Amino acid sequence: MSWTLTAADLPDLARGATLLGTGGGGDPYIGQMLVQRVLGDGSITVLDPDELADDLFVIPTAQMGAPTVMIEKIPAGTEPTLALRTLEKHLGRTADATMPIECGGINSMIPLIVAAETGLPVVDADGMGRAFPELSMETFAVYGVHGSPLALAGERGETVVIDTGDDDRQMEWLARGVTIRLGGVGHIAEYAMSGADVKRTAVPRTISMALALGRAIREAREEHRSPFDAIAQTLSTTLYSEVRELFTGKVTDVERRTTEGFAKGRAMISSLDATSDDALEIAFQNENLVARRGDDVVAIVPDLICVVDIESGEPITTEGLRYGQRVRVLGISTPAMMRTPEALAAFGPSAFGLTEPFIPVEARVYA
Repeated sequence: MSWTLTAADLPDLARGATLLGTGGGGDPYIGQMLVQRVLGDGSITVLDPDELADDLFVIPTAQMGAPTVMIEKIPAGTEPTLALRTLEKHLGRTADATMPIECGGINSMIPLIVAAETGLPVVDADGMGRAFPELSMETFAVYGVHGSPLALAGERGETVVIDTGDDDRQMEWLARGVTIRLGGVGHIAEYAMSGADVKRTAVPRTISMALALGRAIREAREEHRSPFDAIAQTLSTTLYSEVRELFTGKVTDVERRTTEGFAKGRAMISSLDATSDDALEIAFQNENLVARRGDDVVAIVPDLICVVDIESGEPITTEGLRYGQRVRVLGISTPAMMRTPEALAAFGPSAFGLTEPFIPVEARVYA
C-alpha cells in the first residue's frame, strides 16, 4: 500500500537510514536539511514495490563520493533532479518514479529531494539494503539490471552521460573519476528499470523500515527504555531479523584518509574496563566492512556493522567517529538475496580484497 511522507518524518527517517547505512551513505543532518528545504509543508507519495505496475519506469537517484568530502562541500540541492532530467533526455523517456540505490543519511534522502521538486513518487526499496562504496555493488546488477547509461551532475550545472553497456564496474570507475574532478561529490541517475525489474531485483521496503527504526530509537529514549532492545524488536519481523551486540567500549584511535574518491581507514574501540586489553578493530571504505576482535572476525560484509552511541543508540557514521566516543557495535544480518553466491561475488568479502570468508553474523559464536 502506498503511503505519504512529510517533513515531520524526516528526522526519524534520517536516523534509521543512517543505522542501515552501516557507517556510510552520507551525513544524516545534511540529507534531512536538503529535503526539508524543498519539501516545506508538502508531502511525498511512497510506493510499495509489490504494487508497482510492471511497465512503470523507475530511475533511481543518488549522491556519490567520499563522505568526508560531503560534510565540507554541501550540495547546491539542484544536482539530483538535473541528473534525472539529463538521463530522461538521453533515453527519450520520462520517469514515472524515482528510488534510492542504497540506505544512508543522504542517499535515502536524495530521491526525496527529486520527488519534492518534481512531484514524482518514490519507490520503497533500494539496490543495496545498506550502503556500499561502489555503484556496481547493487542487487540490481546482481540480478540482471545494469547501471548504464548513467547521468552525473555537478553543483555548477555540469552534466556527463556515461554508457558502458553491461560493464557496471567500468561505469563505476569512470563515474568515480568524474566525481573526483568535480571536487569529490557528484549526483547521479542510473539503473533505469521497469516496475517488474524493481520487484525482481530490489531490496523491498527499506524506506519504511528506516522510518520505523528511527522512530523506535527516538521513542525508546523518550520513554527511558533501551534503544538497543527497540532496534532488535523492530528488526525481528523484517528481512534483517538477527541483531548481535559485537562490542561495547571507547573509540581510542581513528585512522582515516580520503583517497581515490573514498574515505578509507580503521577505528579501534577499546574496552571500558581499564584492566582489560580487549579491543575491536573496524576497517572501513566509506562503510564498515569487517570487525575483528583480536584475531577473530566477529562480523563481515555484507552483514551490517553499525556503531551507535552507548546511551542514546544514535548511529555514528565513519566520518563522524571521534576519539573518546563511548559506543556499542551491533552486527545485523542482511536479507537472503544479499547472501547468494552471485551477491557475495559482487559485494562480499572478496570484492573488497578481504581474505576471510563470509560467515553470517547469527552463525558466529560470541564470547
